[in-house]
Amino acid sequence: MSESAAACVLTSGGLDSAVLVAELLPQYARVFPVYVRSGLRWEEVELHWLQRFLNHLRDARLEPLTIMTLPIEDIYGRHWSVTGDGVPEREAAWDSVYLPGRNLILLAKAAVFCALRGVSTIALGLLEGNPFPDATPSFLSLMAQTASQGLAHPIVILAPYRGLSKHEIIRRGRHLPLDLTFSCISPVGHHHCGRCSKCAERQQAFAQAGLLDPTAYAHAP
Repeated sequence: MSESAAACVLTSGGLDSAVLVAELLPQYARVFPVYVRSGLRWEEVELHWLQRFLNHLRDARLEPLTIMTLPIEDIYGRHWSVTGDGVPEREAAWDSVYLPGRNLILLAKAAVFCALRGVSTIALGLLEGNPFPDATPSFLSLMAQTASQGLAHPIVILAPYRGLSKHEIIRRGRHLPLDLTFSCISPVGHHHCGRCSKCAERQQAFAQAGLLDPTAYAHAP
């Protein structure tokens, strides 16, 4: 069964991937949102908000959310993303949130998913200035080549927001329920903590976009 007019979107429930899903719907006959569970401490909350956001879209071209598993706790060990200890706070350096090999892992799993369904396009919401080694155009190109060869199936990896900043994404998606997106790495219940570096990034982006931040924070900024 061929799905040449289909795309797979790696979704986290964050602002960037949520807007990306919505913007790809008019461009493809079918859009497959894919979430990969790796054992990171915020995943249950991400999935809660991601499903709510996707339910809101109500588009026949949107396939049900696919949740896959590729555990990484055995590699990360006592990393803050697994334990919740030492989560980067508001003033932390930009590279403190780096998750080694994250995109490599996600893309490998998504590529197999696509090959088994005849889908050739994988999209992810990488932004301008992302300096991590598995987010560069050269890496994405090589990863697509490797996946295509290893799976005997053409794979194209798209990062259409690579030239955009987060506040530009917010402006593009201002008609969407952005309050149903989730960006926090230290959630309090189902809410953003308001204190971690990702919450700070979210707050700053809404301010730069000139829009009211609709996010419910456990601790007011």
